[in-house]
Amino acid sequence: METREFGDIELRRVREHVWEIPREGEMNAPARVLASEALLDHIGDDKTLEQLRNATHLPGITKHAICMPDGHQGYGFPVGGVGATDTADGCLSPGAVGYDINCGVRMMTTNLTYEDLQGHEEELVDALFEAVPSGLGGGGVVKGDAETIEDILARGMRWAVDAGYATDDDLAHCEDEGFRDDARPEFVSQKAKDRGRNQIGSLGSGNHFLEVQRVTDVYRDDVAESFGLEADQIVVLIHCGSRGLGHQTCTDYLRRIEQEHADLLDDLPDKELAAAPAGSELAEEYYGAMCAAINFAWVNRQLIMHRTREVFADVFDRDWRDMEMRLLYDVAHNIAKKEVHMVDGEERELYVHRKGATRAFPAGRPELPPAYADVGQPVIIPGSMGAGSYVLRGGDQSLDLTFGSTAHGAGRLMSRTKAKQEYWGETVQDELREQEKIYVKAQSGATVAEEAPGVYKDVDEVVRVSDELGIGDKVARTFPVCNIKG
Repeated sequence: METREFGDIELRRVREHVWEIPREGEMNAPARVLASEALLDHIGDDKTLEQLRNATHLPGITKHAICMPDGHQGYGFPVGGVGATDTADGCLSPGAVGYDINCGVRMMTTNLTYEDLQGHEEELVDALFEAVPSGLGGGGVVKGDAETIEDILARGMRWAVDAGYATDDDLAHCEDEGFRDDARPEFVSQKAKDRGRNQIGSLGSGNHFLEVQRVTDVYRDDVAESFGLEADQIVVLIHCGSRGLGHQTCTDYLRRIEQEHADLLDDLPDKELAAAPAGSELAEEYYGAMCAAINFAWVNRQLIMHRTREVFADVFDRDWRDMEMRLLYDVAHNIAKKEVHMVDGEERELYVHRKGATRAFPAGRPELPPAYADVGQPVIIPGSMGAGSYVLRGGDQSLDLTFGSTAHGAGRLMSRTKAKQEYWGETVQDELREQEKIYVKAQSGATVAEEAPGVYKDVDEVVRVSDELGIGDKVARTFPVCNIKG
C-alpha cells in the first residue's frame, strides 16, 4: 500500500486522489484527503492534516472527516473541510462552520458577448467600484433600521423580493430559494445586528470580490445549455458573505461554548473546534442564529447583484432584462445543514458542516430547485484574479464520497502577511492589465497584493481532481475581464 508521511501523520492511498488517515486512539472516524500528489504536497505544508485529524474527535462524527482538494489551514477545522455529525447524539460546531457564515458565491448570466464588452472595460470597472460598497467597516446598498434587519434575518431573499431588489426567478435559482426557515433572529445578538445594519449590500474585504468574466470553454454542452452558458458569453461572479453580523454571531457562540460546555472542549484536542452537544439549548440557539446569518448573506449578495444590474443598464444603455441578466445559481460555503444521508446502509439525519466547501448534489436530490432537478446542482468554483473560474454540476459520486460536497475555490498557498511581502499591489494590477487584459480596482494596493494570483493553488488541478472523482463534473470555464475588491 502506498503511503505518504507528513510529520507524525501517515496517509494511506485508498485509490486515485483518495488518501486516508486511519482511525486510531480516540478518533471517532478515519479522515480522508481528496487530492492529487501535487495538491497533497501543498496540503501537507501547514497544519491542515493535523486539524483534519483533530476534527475526527468531534462527538458523533460519522464515516469520515474530509478535506477537499483546495484544503488549507483554518481556525480549528481546516478550510475545505467537511464533517457530518449525528443530530441526535453528535454535536454542532461553530468552529467547523467558520466566522463568515454563508460566505458564498453566485453567478449571473447575460446575453452579452466579450466583443460587446470590449472598449467598455475601464468604464465598467469604475462604475461597479463606485456603485458597490466595499472594504472594511460600514456602508451598504441599504442602511437597515431595526425592523429591516429583523425581516432580513427572518425571511432572507423573500424580503428582497418584497422590497423590489429581487425577482421570483432569482429565488428559484438560489440554494434553498434564498431562505432558511429555521432562522431565529432572536438568537442573534444585538451587537451582531448592529454590525450588520449598515453593511447590507457590501463586498467587505479580503478575498471577496465582484468579477465580470467571459466564458472561455464549455466541456458538457447539454449541461451548459441547461445552465444558460455558452462560449464567449459575459457572466458576473459575486463572492462575499454575512459581513460583521456573521463574524459576531460566530464569536458570540464560541464564547458561550467556552463558558457552558467546557467539559466537551476539554475532551477535544483543539479547543478551536468549539462544539455544543446536539440537542442542547446552545446548539439549538446557534443553529437558529446561524440560519438567520445565512439569510443575511443571501440578501447581501442579492443587493450587490441588483446594483450590478443597474450599472450594466447605465453603461450599455439598455434595461438589464433586455440583457437577460439572470441568476444562474447561488451556493453557500461556511454552513451547517440538517441533511439526510445514507451511512452504513441506513438513512440518518446529520449536521453536515461545510467550511470552505460547496454543496454539490447530483440530479434527483429533493433539495434541488426544479430548474436543475434533472441535471444536477450548479457548483461555482472561483479561481484567483489571474486565473480561470469554473462552473461544475454535482457529481454522481458526491453523496457517497463527500456527503454531497466538493471544493469551493483554489485554496490559499500563502498567508496574507507573506503575500504583502512578496507582491506589490500596483505592480500586480499593471501586469494583469498589460498581460491578461484584466482590469482590477480595489480600495488599496495591499488588498491586491494579498490576493495576487501567485498566492493560490492551481484551480485547474483542484477542478481536475473533483471531476475525476465524480464529486463535481466540469461544465464550463470562465476568465476575468474586470474585478473589484475591498
